[in-house]
Amino acid sequence: MPTDSPLTLLGGLTAAEFLHDYWQRKPLLIRGAFPDFESPLDPDELAGLACEEGVEARLVEEDGPDGPWQVSHGPFDEAVFGELPERDWTLLVQAVDHYVPEVAELLANFDFLPRWRLDDIMISYAPPGGSVGPHVDQYDVFLIQGLGKRRWQLGGKVADDAPILGGIDLRILERFEVEPGDDWVLEPGDMLYLPPGWAHHGVSQSDDCMTYSVGFRAPSADEAITSFADYLGEQLPASLRYGDAGMAPPADPAELDDASLERMRRLILATLDDPAQLAQWFGRVMTQPKYPDQLVPSERPTDVDALVAILQDGEELLRSPGSRFAWRAGEGERATLFVDGDGIECALPLARALAADTPLDADLLLLEGAAELLARLLDAGSLGWYDEEE
Repeated sequence: MPTDSPLTLLGGLTAAEFLHDYWQRKPLLIRGAFPDFESPLDPDELAGLACEEGVEARLVEEDGPDGPWQVSHGPFDEAVFGELPERDWTLLVQAVDHYVPEVAELLANFDFLPRWRLDDIMISYAPPGGSVGPHVDQYDVFLIQGLGKRRWQLGGKVADDAPILGGIDLRILERFEVEPGDDWVLEPGDMLYLPPGWAHHGVSQSDDCMTYSVGFRAPSADEAITSFADYLGEQLPASLRYGDAGMAPPADPAELDDASLERMRRLILATLDDPAQLAQWFGRVMTQPKYPDQLVPSERPTDVDALVAILQDGEELLRSPGSRFAWRAGEGERATLFVDGDGIECALPLARALAADTPLDADLLLLEGAAELLARLLDAGSLGWYDEEE
């Protein structure tokens, strides 16, 4: 997308200006980011989703029957919501974009960021006073006010070891001091961007307050190192081992000397310093679905000729909710298409088309290898037919 056009979503900033001055640097409040915003679903629909099996949902009660800041996990019985007090509780439902297409459509507004960085859209509902306490997230988030009003207070960037309240299932900060000027009430269509590590506290100011949280994934260093090491371990031959041919006799047989450590260091660095392997691992890890169980593989292999006939009859495929696509160019006109944690070599134009928002219709069949790859993705559950998703 063009980076030099002012965006209403970013308060008149261009994408380039936002990424340079704010992204992962400092918060930004945007009034009217979504003009005339209408929430794609209402509180009852959100509560109904929280009652469904397989949906990740939490209920946070500031003064619960078992103590302060009580957290309960779904799925919930409908009767639970009738027993709650009139204030001071919050319902959180994760990955609503996986279940409600109208919510998923909001993600298209964030195409100035890499699509593979997007995680999901969480929606919170709260009556007056509802909150999850002052806390810090370790990821970027855009907080869109969808219904009612919520007061947001920011406490600045805090250290990783900032003390939190013990004995509860939430990471609430022990101390929270509001930064001067960082205290706002957001109304529908307003949006607040927060970079990682920024203390914030949101409290519902009205009945039926709903906030849409567009979150972004960022593996931690320890997760990345462990994951990459596991991936490399699967690729390396068993014959690649520590070796010390030509070494000098040891001064002390029990000593771990510098030369031995250097040989081990070189072995490790030689396996890590492989850009091609890094790219293959990174594409797989960043397209891992949030909930792998949501992908439903086909019970029997797809007949390629039948698939072609259906597409030529005017039917379309769609990307499964929660599926993730990305691509990386290879040599010539080849590429790796990364889909839901898998890496598939294919023609570059086909990889780009499948990872984009373009319709998956008969026009794709003009691209080299399209029919076979569509059948493979359909069998894996990454694609589906429209009539099957309705």
